[in-house]
Amino acid sequence: MNSVIETIKKRRSVRHYDSKPIPKDILEIIIDAGNLAPTGGNAQAWRFVVITDEKFRKKLTTLALPRYKNWMTNASQSLKEMRKVIDDSVEDPVYYSAPVVVFVIGTGMTSDCDCSMVCENIMLSARSFDIGSCWVFFGQLVRDEQEVRKALELKESEKVYGPILLGYPKGDFPDSMPKKKPEIKWI
Repeated sequence: MNSVIETIKKRRSVRHYDSKPIPKDILEIIIDAGNLAPTGGNAQAWRFVVITDEKFRKKLTTLALPRYKNWMTNASQSLKEMRKVIDDSVEDPVYYSAPVVVFVIGTGMTSDCDCSMVCENIMLSARSFDIGSCWVFFGQLVRDEQEVRKALELKESEKVYGPILLGYPKGDFPDSMPKKKPEIKWI
């Protein structure tokens, strides 16, 4: 099978990470793969903040956890039930104690589309190195905390995409979740 298709088929959202660090040269390759994403008008209006410092990662969790719990109070019952399974199996239900947190930060008219492709490139390239990843919406709940804004050097015009968690999976990669058949209309 084509290696790109094989990597796409093997990508999973990993929520249980080993504490083993990812070598910096591998992280640089993964970030560079994100940087190679397509972009409207070749704007490339994104940047990356890669957090490997354990103390700062724990600070992110401390700040995000109450916001996550508050957000979940208004969530649908089905989401609450699904998240309960996850929350009961991890100590950190926001960043999953991943050794690396990558904030993709973008700005501009096409950044919603562009930065989504950046995130996918990061996740696929990580998988090609047998590194797990997870895109976590809840991880950006801290973006209005002054300490986080300062650390990320986040400007008013910028948005946070992801963040993307990276790390070696604890145990095996999770099994694939069932996917619906694609709805296709051929003309």
